[in-house]
Amino acid sequence: MSDLNDPRVFFAAERTLLAWNRTSLALMAFGFVIERFGLFVSILLPKQGMPQQRGLSFWIGLIFVLLGAVAAAYSTVQYRKLLRTLKPIEIPDGYRTDLGVISNLIVAALGIVLTVYLFQGV
Repeated sequence: MSDLNDPRVFFAAERTLLAWNRTSLALMAFGFVIERFGLFVSILLPKQGMPQQRGLSFWIGLIFVLLGAVAAAYSTVQYRKLLRTLKPIEIPDGYRTDLGVISNLIVAALGIVLTVYLFQGV
């Protein structure tokens, strides 16, 4: 439990949550680019008589997308844990604490949807 009685602790935690949100989005975007680049290369350089296979770039890209989704979900869990340790005086009256959480959970859900989409595609 915090003994500071200072709302700056809450705002610092919220900034950290949103930084993790940006990090998870960047990881997912990077994974998508890696996966699609591998698809682009396989289209440019087709091997004659060989069925199209999922290469290393597919799996690396998929792992990055999943890593982004996990980072978004886990940072939400950590933020909620920290909120439980704060005193009511440390959270400004009328301030909604769930907007960052909702944003992170949407990013995590979209990361899972993107993973399923990439896994079914090719």
